[in-house]
Amino acid sequence: MRLGQAEAGRPGERLRALIAKHRPLIVPGCYNALSARILENAGFEAVYMSGYGTSLGMLGLPDAGLATLTEMASNAKAIASAVRVPVIADADTGHGNAINTIRCVEEFIRAGVAGIHLEDQVAPKRCGHVAGREVIGRAEAVAKVHAASETRKALDPSFVLIARTDARGAHGGSLEEAIWRANAFLNAGADLAFVEGPASVEEVRRITTEVQGPIFYNMTGISPRLSAEQMSDLGIRLCILPGALLRQSIMAMADLAAELRSEGPLAELRMDERFRRHALGNLHDFAGFGQIRALEARYLPAETQAKYESGLGHLPNAAAE
Repeated sequence: MRLGQAEAGRPGERLRALIAKHRPLIVPGCYNALSARILENAGFEAVYMSGYGTSLGMLGLPDAGLATLTEMASNAKAIASAVRVPVIADADTGHGNAINTIRCVEEFIRAGVAGIHLEDQVAPKRCGHVAGREVIGRAEAVAKVHAASETRKALDPSFVLIARTDARGAHGGSLEEAIWRANAFLNAGADLAFVEGPASVEEVRRITTEVQGPIFYNMTGISPRLSAEQMSDLGIRLCILPGALLRQSIMAMADLAAELRSEGPLAELRMDERFRRHALGNLHDFAGFGQIRALEARYLPAETQAKYESGLGHLPNAAAE
């Protein structure tokens, strides 16, 4: 349940409007509902559900094809329900062949996300910036994109389909093969083409020049770090920063764990004081207890508010969002 009013329009429609508005649209990665809410609170207009972050954050496992469709779609639904901004989700390989991909698209549409990206790796897949990847044949890869496109047309034509190829960095792969696949995926119905893992600015330039359609860029791993101005000049339409929040969260939690082990509760007390001074403010307010109180005042008998008149603990502000 997302407290407050949802934005008007389907998620895909709102994402398409943002892509048309920004050059490029920069979208950071989240890994659960809380991290998505933090990014929304920071002012980002869309968020990206990282497959790497989902696997590590939900299962404690590497991004090596170990997360199931049920787990990925469940996380996507929780994220989409927690924020009002559009969500782009990593749908891995579609979790099987073209028939499995049809169900995959259906599940992510039902989850409420604005769009997904599908890749052409051999299952079990792995992170696009880790060696050892393989890609399926051209014909099968194109058929999967076509199946995904036909499925979203039937259920929600606004749903954004991003087709990813790992052919650049896969075993025996090449940039030429990746560019061929990106164009074939666009012809099969994809809205944006995603060439994973270009190794230089010159390779990015070739992609944006030779791929005949909008480009989705993953700025992580071995890929060049580009400014918004550089991406605009190259013609990149959408850029994700999938791991920034995850890495920062891991470092912060690891440092806090070390402090707690060495200093005990005093370390937690210092952290609590720092949080109170932070722009997010009180943890209970950010979590939404004030919204709960406001909804109680609106929908429950007036006498239910009496419970706030005495007792100990944080007193929620009843002001709704």
